[in-house]
Amino acid sequence: MRKLFSHGLFVFAGVVAAPAAVTHADTRDWDMRKHQTTDPRLHLLQKFFKHRVCPAAELAQDFLTEADTFKLDWRLLPSLSVIESGGGKSCKRNNMFGWRNGLAAFPSFRAGIHHVAFTLARASYYRNKSLDKLLATYNPNADYGKNVKNVMRSIYPSATVPLSFRPA
Repeated sequence: MRKLFSHGLFVFAGVVAAPAAVTHADTRDWDMRKHQTTDPRLHLLQKFFKHRVCPAAELAQDFLTEADTFKLDWRLLPSLSVIESGGGKSCKRNNMFGWRNGLAAFPSFRAGIHHVAFTLARASYYRNKSLDKLLATYNPNADYGKNVKNVMRSIYPSATVPLSFRPA
């Protein structure tokens, strides 16, 4: 009996003393809720994807959260996804960005968005480059950068959306 009590007390003390885990996913959920109600870019991005009947429409919040986290133009990742896979219409292994010539596999679309955003912001071969140079590194095809920038402009003409913007 004493052995059971002391073992139970040890387990109870361990549970009580264990710190609560706060994960990146927890903070990302909060960021997404913030975008959901106050960010005019969310409506623009959802409208853009829905007009093109893209599966990525459901991920608009993720695109914004990752762009903000890594200080990327909020239109860049969605535009890359549209050029590379039609916004998730034609991709394999959750790779809507054509990452590693389409060979990369991600556990989910969200994981792919995070990986590409992280790499564009932090990898030495992309970091601190102008948009034109970043796109030329991403895909050296002569018209690639022009095509991506055209899609970016079709989402919204500039990277800055006034907070007073009221979507139609």
